[in-house]
Amino acid sequence: MNQRKMVLIGAGSASFTVGLVADLLSSGIEAEWTVGLVDINDEALAVAQGLVERMVQKKGAPVNIEASVDRADILPGADIVVTTIAVAGRDGWEKDIVVPQEHGIYQPVGDTVGAGGISRAMRQIPAMLDIANDVHKLCPDAHFFNYGNPMAAICRAINKYTPARVVGLCHGVQGTLRYLCDHIGVPYSEISSLYLGMNHLTWITHFTHHGEDLWPQVNEKLADLDPEDNPFSWELYETYGAFPAVLDRHITEFFPERFGQGDYYGKVLGVDVMDILGVIRGGDERYEKMARQARGEEELEDSLFNRVLGEHEALVPILESIYADRHEVFPMNVPNRTESGIPAEFVLEMPVAATAGGCVPVALPPLPPGILAWVTEALYGVEITVDAAVKGDSDLFVQALLYERTVPDLKTARALADDLLAAHEGSLPQFE
Repeated sequence: MNQRKMVLIGAGSASFTVGLVADLLSSGIEAEWTVGLVDINDEALAVAQGLVERMVQKKGAPVNIEASVDRADILPGADIVVTTIAVAGRDGWEKDIVVPQEHGIYQPVGDTVGAGGISRAMRQIPAMLDIANDVHKLCPDAHFFNYGNPMAAICRAINKYTPARVVGLCHGVQGTLRYLCDHIGVPYSEISSLYLGMNHLTWITHFTHHGEDLWPQVNEKLADLDPEDNPFSWELYETYGAFPAVLDRHITEFFPERFGQGDYYGKVLGVDVMDILGVIRGGDERYEKMARQARGEEELEDSLFNRVLGEHEALVPILESIYADRHEVFPMNVPNRTESGIPAEFVLEMPVAATAGGCVPVALPPLPPGILAWVTEALYGVEITVDAAVKGDSDLFVQALLYERTVPDLKTARALADDLLAAHEGSLPQFE
């Protein structure tokens, strides 16, 4: 039996760790696994380790567990490295939402673009560059995957400023395709699709079932739509003829001029609808439940293992395809090598074949100019954000805020940048 080692950095994100390990334990990859858990928070690491050990014991699987707050202890010998870090955790995320609200900026997620996403990038990117350099030094042949947000900015920063190469994974395209399949009553397992864009602003351009175009069926259902069911995404579909992933919760953040003061069809984004602070604070409750399970105070639910393999995170099916050289195609975030209308090396979310030779992007038909313009604009914003985070340049931070139409003028941009830098002072050493 093969021996393989997977290292999870940011393992204290217990829900992600549990889901990934459940996928691994349910997979058909024949190997004796070592799962290495790394988190700088020793308490969170202990919870993750306790959960994983109980899961492995319950399944009776040939899995060894290693854990450390120092990734240098765990990375050597890794075949796969997965990052899902969140610098400053849920507290930092909450500040990314609350501080912009004091300036009249409302976001339903705040982890990708806009004031919240830019602020998050300032914390995430330096830490991810350090991790990437260690991956290159300690396990240079490992497959390196990132799940952390802002996805495009993190992947671009690593590929631009380190010798490591990373692939970004997100379940958003799959989730949106399932949403469309449910809308027209077609099995998700039987459809095919093409899609291209920036993570959380990816456009599904082709949607077929056994070779039959499904967009006419989608169009037939337009009149039956619930007016509160992702109205902006459907408006974009009717305008551009392609469907945006990942629905209004993320898509609205790329069009701030349409939602001034958070006004979203008569409600306030992130407050009256898509309550982000409730989501963040709910994470504390979920974590406490997992902590009790890790300590053996609560039983693990059997439903934990009754998952569709890769239902939420597609890493294990991707690894199966790589190791068997199946050339199966999955949504991945990779440097642009195929789309002539977008600068080379900008990070695109697109169909990528998982092969024994690596993750190979599929060349796609050109994007229509209307969609291409929005994607390219967003990716140039990523470029400014990345450079601001790497250089610790507050002027570039202000430029990023202005570029994304998040704020109306220079004075507001400077005030917001100052407030965000002050709120996160302990997590931004590059700005000292």
